[in-house]
Amino acid sequence: MVDAERVRKAVTELLIAIGEDPNRAELQATPQKVADAYAGFFSGIGLDPQSVISETFPAEHTDVVILKDIELVSICEHHLLPFTGVAHIAYLPSDKVLGLGRLPKLVEVLSARPQLQENLTAQIADALENGLATKGVVVVIEARHHCVASRGARQPEANTVTVATRGLYSEAANRAEVMALIAK
Repeated sequence: MVDAERVRKAVTELLIAIGEDPNRAELQATPQKVADAYAGFFSGIGLDPQSVISETFPAEHTDVVILKDIELVSICEHHLLPFTGVAHIAYLPSDKVLGLGRLPKLVEVLSARPQLQENLTAQIADALENGLATKGVVVVIEARHHCVASRGARQPEANTVTVATRGLYSEAANRAEVMALIAK
């Protein structure tokens, strides 16, 4: 849980450190606004992703399940700047499946903490593999990083793509069809 009072104090100190006056009319509400934003950005800290996917249903089929274009917002743990994009998730059930709404919730919980995109991709795949005992998982995340867009490289149109595969989809031949379906 975010300590709003400490965030407010830290933001006030940050404003002073960059040469601003935190008492300036336009900045007076900023510490509270940042505290409120951080409460949302970091609401996944301390939440167990397995709790999000614990409610399953018996699998009536064992063909691949794919949910594409799951929107995500996360905060880069290196710069505390946002990255935004989409996750595509495919899994091959063994004997149980999730309600489709659980996949975006899983992405939301794992995104709502300081993250590296590479780790986020792997954490989603691991949660599904471990929580569902899947035969295979593919997670692809495409995201735009504000640290790349607004500082350093200054490449506002650059996207980062990360992929995590587990189980049968770790083999290229098995992964090819799923990746083609995700790419459509």
